[in-house]
Amino acid sequence: MADHGINVQKFVVAHSASESEDLLKSFHAPEYVVKAQILAGGRGKGTFNNGFKGGVHLTKNSGEIAGLVENMIGNRLVTKQTSSEGVEVSTVMIAKALDITRETYLAILLDRAHNGPVIVGSPQGGMDIEEVAEKTPELIFKQPIDIFEGITDEQAKSMAQNLNFVGENIETAANQIKNLYNLFCKVDATQVEINPFGETPDGEVVCFDAKFNFDDNSEFRNKDLFAMGDDSETDPREVEASKYNLNYIGMSGNIGCLVNGAGLAMATMDIVKLNNGEPANFLDVGGGVNEKQVEKAFQILTSDPQVKAILVNIFGGIVNCATIATGVINASKATNISIPVVVRLEGTNVNEAKKLLKESGLAIITAEDLGDAAMKAVSNIK
Repeated sequence: MADHGINVQKFVVAHSASESEDLLKSFHAPEYVVKAQILAGGRGKGTFNNGFKGGVHLTKNSGEIAGLVENMIGNRLVTKQTSSEGVEVSTVMIAKALDITRETYLAILLDRAHNGPVIVGSPQGGMDIEEVAEKTPELIFKQPIDIFEGITDEQAKSMAQNLNFVGENIETAANQIKNLYNLFCKVDATQVEINPFGETPDGEVVCFDAKFNFDDNSEFRNKDLFAMGDDSETDPREVEASKYNLNYIGMSGNIGCLVNGAGLAMATMDIVKLNNGEPANFLDVGGGVNEKQVEKAFQILTSDPQVKAILVNIFGGIVNCATIATGVINASKATNISIPVVVRLEGTNVNEAKKLLKESGLAIITAEDLGDAAMKAVSNIK
């Protein structure tokens, strides 16, 4: 944001107490805010496993910062949004602390109804925007932007006035809005949310907090940006699945599900529950799945020790059922699988697929329909 002319607090990022001391030699402020960097909210009221209180601290004494960083780095921070084990802190942000006299809300997002980006703003910032929209909808302002023309000076100025900026700060805020829009387009964002977009006692307009969502399909032209992604707090099975274009989310049940299509995957999980079973995951292998992806999906499912059966549910429209069957057979042999595998196939090349399964010599349980498959998966565990 700073590289694109957007006004943010001065900051440095440290990975150790000694590094924080070195970085602060070129960074001076009347007051500092020290923030543990984890992907969870409620950091300020959190507690570390070493007993240290708070993942966010304010100090006017730069000499105290190294001690604060040392208490955070390498320790696990527990907040209302983490598990009871917390998340290990490996990075700390040290920023110039600024007072806020007024908070507004600003967002740019892609909106299907307008076939393009829309700027959403409210003079009621620093709070849950959904609550503002519910209680005072008249304080939510929307400004659709022509994707070909881009944001105009008039549109940016109008939004700044709707956010109750006055005097010279109307122009200042309008310029910040334009810079944000240009950044939004350049990095292929699907959403940029600034809350609060505020003013300091000195009249400075600052983006105090930001959340970005990006179009995954733009990775090829935003390599540096996507390289900043941090998977350390993500389920390693989800990380591994994404490498093979598999959509995987781990859950707490014991029936591993391998399905093509998000809707069918949800329906499969539902019918497992209806048969008194518990799905261990959501896994959508997609329409263009190949044998290698099926094998990798099996490896991910069987790597979970709580999985006691696997349910394969494929409706072959784009997907060739024979491709799935071959992948299941190869994966079963490669992993030397010992848990029940229930397979329901329907659609393209289903007869060849069923023949492959039958002649494989493996103890694969076939099912005629989704209800039959769910029932067999649950009963074979019992």
